[in-house]
Amino acid sequence: MNVEQARFNMIEQQIRPWDVLDARVLELLAVVRREDFVPPAHRALAFADLELPLKPGEDAVRRGQVMLAPRVEARMLQDLQLAKHEKVLEVGTGSGFMAALLGHRAQRVLSLEIDNELAQTAHANLQRAGALNVEVRALDAARADLSNDGPFDAIVLSGSVAELPQSMLDLLKPGGRLMAIVGDEPMMRATLVQHAGNSLVSTQPWDTCAPRLLNFPEPARFRF
Repeated sequence: MNVEQARFNMIEQQIRPWDVLDARVLELLAVVRREDFVPPAHRALAFADLELPLKPGEDAVRRGQVMLAPRVEARMLQDLQLAKHEKVLEVGTGSGFMAALLGHRAQRVLSLEIDNELAQTAHANLQRAGALNVEVRALDAARADLSNDGPFDAIVLSGSVAELPQSMLDLLKPGGRLMAIVGDEPMMRATLVQHAGNSLVSTQPWDTCAPRLLNFPEPARFRF
C-alpha cells in the first residue's frame, strides 16, 4: 500500500467532501500519522471510512472500543475551533489519535479512557508521536470528579451519549464549547454547545452514528 497516497485519498475523498474545509485541519490530518494509532491487525484499513475495533472480538465494538471514522473526527475537530492557548478535555481516548489532533491545536489536553489497557496503549502511541502536551488517565469520566482539573475551554466526547451529560456541561468555561454525538440509532446528531456566559447555546450541524460511551445516563424508555 502506498501510505501517502492512501492518506491523500482519505483527505480528498472522505474528509473534504464532508464539509471539512478548514485548511489547518486538513494540513494536520496530512501530518499526524493515523496508521501509527491503528492496531496492527487493522493497519491496512487505517485510512478507510470505517470505525476500527481497538481490541479483538465483537465485544470491543459493543463496548465502544473503536476508532471513529476519519471524517467524523475531522468534522468534530473543525467545529470545535480550538486555539493554541486553550485547555481541552476528551472523553474516550481509544488509541489516542483524536487526542493527538487536539494536542496539535490546543495548549493542553486531558484525555480520559475507561479501559486501562487502552489507556496504556494510547499513552505509548502519543509519546511516540511526540504529543507531550497530552495527558491520558485511566478513568471513568461518567463518575469521576474533575472539578480540580476544570474548567475547560473545550470538551469533546469521542463516542455517543443518549443526552448531554450535565457533569460535562458544568466543566465548561464561559465561552467554552462542548462537542458530542447525541441520540439513538439509527440517526444521532452531532451537537455543539457553547457556553454564552449566562446560558448554553446548542446547535446540531450534522448527523452521524457512533458507539456509546459507557456509564453516562440513559433516559428511561417507555414500555407498554
